[in-house]
Amino acid sequence: MNEEYTTYSPLPLLKKIFGYDHFRGQQAEIIQHIVTGGDALVLMPTGGGKSLCYQLPALIRPGVGIVVSPLIALMKDQVDGLLQLGIRAAFLNSSLNYEESSEVVYRLKTRQLDLLYVAPERLVMNHFLETIETIDIALFAIDEAHCVSQWGHDFRPEYVQLSILHERFPHVPRIALTATADQATQREIKQRLALENAQVFCTGFDRPNIRYYVVQKANAKQQLLKFLNQHHRGDSGIVYCLSRKRVEETADWLCDEGWRAVPYHAGLARDVRKINQTRFLREENLIVVATIAFGMGIDKPNVRFVAHLDLPKSLESYYQETGRAGRDGLPANAWLAYGLQDVILLREILAKSEANEQHKRLEQHKLDAMLGYCELTTCRRQSLLAYFGDILPEPCGNCDNCLFPVATWDGTIAAQKALSCIYRTGQRFGVNYLIDVLLGKETPRILQFKHHKLTVYGVAKNDGLTGDQWRAIFRQLVAAGYVSVDVEGHGGLQLAEAARPVLRGEKKVFLRQDSPRIKTVKKSFRANQNKPELDEADRSLLEALRAKRAELAQNQNVPPYVIFHDSTLLDMVRVRPENLEEMGQISGVGNYKLDRYGQIFIDIIERVG
Repeated sequence: MNEEYTTYSPLPLLKKIFGYDHFRGQQAEIIQHIVTGGDALVLMPTGGGKSLCYQLPALIRPGVGIVVSPLIALMKDQVDGLLQLGIRAAFLNSSLNYEESSEVVYRLKTRQLDLLYVAPERLVMNHFLETIETIDIALFAIDEAHCVSQWGHDFRPEYVQLSILHERFPHVPRIALTATADQATQREIKQRLALENAQVFCTGFDRPNIRYYVVQKANAKQQLLKFLNQHHRGDSGIVYCLSRKRVEETADWLCDEGWRAVPYHAGLARDVRKINQTRFLREENLIVVATIAFGMGIDKPNVRFVAHLDLPKSLESYYQETGRAGRDGLPANAWLAYGLQDVILLREILAKSEANEQHKRLEQHKLDAMLGYCELTTCRRQSLLAYFGDILPEPCGNCDNCLFPVATWDGTIAAQKALSCIYRTGQRFGVNYLIDVLLGKETPRILQFKHHKLTVYGVAKNDGLTGDQWRAIFRQLVAAGYVSVDVEGHGGLQLAEAARPVLRGEKKVFLRQDSPRIKTVKKSFRANQNKPELDEADRSLLEALRAKRAELAQNQNVPPYVIFHDSTLLDMVRVRPENLEEMGQISGVGNYKLDRYGQIFIDIIERVG
């Protein structure tokens, strides 16, 4: 344990080590709760400062902070960053040989560590548990806690065993953290990690610096190329594809088009995956084309865009993947191209899976919610946040639907029929059954429940809308918040409070037409919206600072952003500090970095600026 830290309270330590003057959001409250020994479940968007919520308490409380992390690359990045701050950190995972592991364990036993990152597989081993029973433990932090959910694509079975921490170390505070958890996943985290009595901190899911943009597929590759050429020359980003074959084809094609791109998927050799991931973390202006095998825990702060060439299978996946853009708080884009073939392919994959019927039903509803999001005519951010139970009172003004109106039709009457059908049938049936009732089909189930006698039976028979069009209507009603899905039951649709004024005729509902966007633009979609407004002298200085950062990082074999984030370099350009005292006031420059790098960057500013 580094004894000098224990004399500090959180705010002075924040400035001394991390170089920040203020906490963000609920950070101060969370940190104080953990410092005083409380358990917590923290729901905070990517880039919101989750790591600080356990790093600072681990320094203040006696003992070592043990952090459970699911990915080797993430552990190394976190430790590299902490070492740059003068914090004694290490990791234990399968990438270390016997001698290296033994050295870390020795440092752990002899109180030479402030923070230790471990894989869940290592933590639940009995001999490791016996080892840490002999030392003081400041806290347990369970990062990426949504990995405990058996319904999620990031499920890690070892996470389910982490309830053992509460059993064997009942007096050590635990903090579980995630950026991706709907209400059902939150309940599962609390139950499986024995955190039922933990205080829940939800700072909201909004990432206001990300601009969401969705297009219907025409020629997806050419649409992507146009997007990149207009907005992201010279930027780092991620392109997600559904299949391994498409990943490799797209990476090759981008290279042919003059972009620097590498592929990443689980079918590549392990050393190739490692090389490509390391290149992405340490090089500027590189694109990774990947399946969902890539990304969880990627700490690179200056990812300026995330593009999806295929439809994600759920809004959870989409939110998590797009959240890898703009971790530094600077503007970033989330671009998605979707088409009917995506839906067909995902449904085929789901049908062929070996999951039980309840799981398949849940995944189908998640896919429908994802498609409904794509078909929205209203603010995408409002819909995305509402899915996670987070309410945004006003449209965001920073998504394509806010910036570019879409062609719509007055679907009020159709919506009233759909909502009435949900209500009259008891709010317990799925979309296909409700459509059969609306279209007046005499199925055995409809006859069994006597729903052929309802006033809504056959009410849409002569409307000229097909079953697929009615499915799109129901999807849009769910995405717009008029209807909710009982995903933990049998997938029945239920009316939300927002449906009342529609049924009463007090509110109109406009639904999306499958046609091009209206050309009238409410607000310009600037090609340079990701670029800070810098004059020529500022740009020259920024490039000189970035070049020096890259040189320092290469010499130490670490990613450039662990030296300083882009936002810190931009502050240096803006302020142009002339001495160490002024440099110490720059956000992100703590005492250790000031001593180590301050004069080096002052010299650059003096020479170039």
